[in-house]
Amino acid sequence: MTLKQNGPIVLIVALLLAVGVGIYRTGQQLGPATANAVRRSPADRNIVVDKSSLTTAEQLVRMPTTAEERPFAEDALRLADQEMDLAFAQAVRATTNRAVTLTPEATQIEGQLRLALAALTTDQQRVTDLTAAVAKAKPIDAQTLADRLNLAKAQAALDQDEVDDARADLRRAGGDPQGRMQAMVAEHDAASKSSDSVRVNVTPAAVTHGLIDHMRALQALYAKEQSIRDAERSADSLAVAFKARHDRLEARAAARLRDSSNARLSHDSSAALLAATQRRAQDEKARTTLDQRVDNQHRLSDIYAGWANVLVAQERVMVNRSLRGLATILVIALIAVLIARWIEHLIGGSKMDRRRTQTLYMVSRVSLQVMAVLLILLVIFGPPNNLGTFLGLAGAGLTVALKDFIVGFIGWFVLMGKNGIRIGDLVEINGVTGEVVELGMFYTVLLETGGFSESGHPTGRRVTFTNGFAIEGHFFNFSTSGRWLWDEVRIVVPDGRDPYRIVEAIRALLEEATTESAKAAEAEWRAARRSPQIATVTAEPSIHLKPIAGGVEIFARYITHASEREQLRARIYHMAVEMLGGVSAPSIAPALASRSTT
Repeated sequence: MTLKQNGPIVLIVALLLAVGVGIYRTGQQLGPATANAVRRSPADRNIVVDKSSLTTAEQLVRMPTTAEERPFAEDALRLADQEMDLAFAQAVRATTNRAVTLTPEATQIEGQLRLALAALTTDQQRVTDLTAAVAKAKPIDAQTLADRLNLAKAQAALDQDEVDDARADLRRAGGDPQGRMQAMVAEHDAASKSSDSVRVNVTPAAVTHGLIDHMRALQALYAKEQSIRDAERSADSLAVAFKARHDRLEARAAARLRDSSNARLSHDSSAALLAATQRRAQDEKARTTLDQRVDNQHRLSDIYAGWANVLVAQERVMVNRSLRGLATILVIALIAVLIARWIEHLIGGSKMDRRRTQTLYMVSRVSLQVMAVLLILLVIFGPPNNLGTFLGLAGAGLTVALKDFIVGFIGWFVLMGKNGIRIGDLVEINGVTGEVVELGMFYTVLLETGGFSESGHPTGRRVTFTNGFAIEGHFFNFSTSGRWLWDEVRIVVPDGRDPYRIVEAIRALLEEATTESAKAAEAEWRAARRSPQIATVTAEPSIHLKPIAGGVEIFARYITHASEREQLRARIYHMAVEMLGGVSAPSIAPALASRSTT
């Protein structure tokens, strides 16, 4: 075979080798991966409780988690909760130690708050007095005092709203550390309750059966790994930021220690010395907290790295399964190609009839292709969960949508049967006569010829029919095993001519030329009818005379071979023309005999 013929086999083998290398490499165990973190510096100017680590851990824990991932998820959630507690303690300490410096805006808001509190106290006292007065009032004065009490209550509610608004404005302006502390405590309590309610739900590893399921599971694992890698980079960045803050606090403390050692101590400076000592103690606690937070972030980063490695191992398993699916598809294709080549070689070397050989080859090739496609689809989509329901719905949908194709495909089996048609047969389908040039699974192509009773020469047009005509309609096959057919000629003998001489000459010619054809046709008809009870139709030629205006019409009907029809018809017409022209029958007999032998 040439390289062009072996091209598909070579390509499939090369792809199989490439996929095999991928299966081997993804089947090996992967060592621990090193994290290449992208570090960033968080803004630490505002005193807030940093909950980013806990929020990230909760989001990751809520994802589907396998048994191998569970230890990492639990450790990440526990360390993230500790990190939030440390962040809260640091924020509280910073809020407590920060000196309150009121800005002009905060000073103005504080004045408004004092006025609102004074007005609220006055209105509340008035409500108390009016309430007591209403209880002791006479009936004639009760309504008036009740109206005044309702008005005082409304004014007190309005004053309370003004106090709340002023406190909120003062908190935003930085002049209410106590309110800020209460807000942080409430926020921490809410975050703690949310963290306590989060549980690691272990789900079994996804069981995939088809190539598409493998790819979907692999895509989900890639997305989860990306989220964990982002959390790892965030932990590394926070560790760097906390370390930088620790170093700044340590350098500031060292500078203050040098300044205090150089300064002269006296009784007047004892208060300043006490404040400096207390400040150093607070700085030491802050540095200790920062050290703990740095250590927590590093441990979180290590946990996320290990978690990501578990996902990488799962990804390799999915990649291995996907490559195995591709390898299975390539093996199916390779086996199908090799079996097709073997069938072609086996049938090509057989000595069966050409029509049977062609039918056997087409049926085997189509069956092999259909089986290979079904196996490949099974590898791609996997076995359906509910096979009965799936097949029922799929069959109903395909029957409605692909009715013509299904009927055409079934019609192809009919055409491939014993009473069907083959390439090269002369057939008539839906009023179109022609030679079969293509016979596919869904359509049949004819090379159109003239009417069968006419010349039968090709017109050059190709006519395509779906094979549904074999089921829903009918067709005529003029190409029997011997290709025998009835033909007829009509000759008009004018008045004054003897038609019997022409009839006898035509009879002699037909009996001599069609004897063997008639015997063979009768034998084939008897075999085709398969019923000895039915009388056999004779294949002998028949000649009839019919009077017409101006003469007599000779009507001759005979059996002949399809390939000899035009030649025999030309001989009959030629003999009739010679006899009508005055040539006697005995004079043309030797010529007819010599023509028949040739």
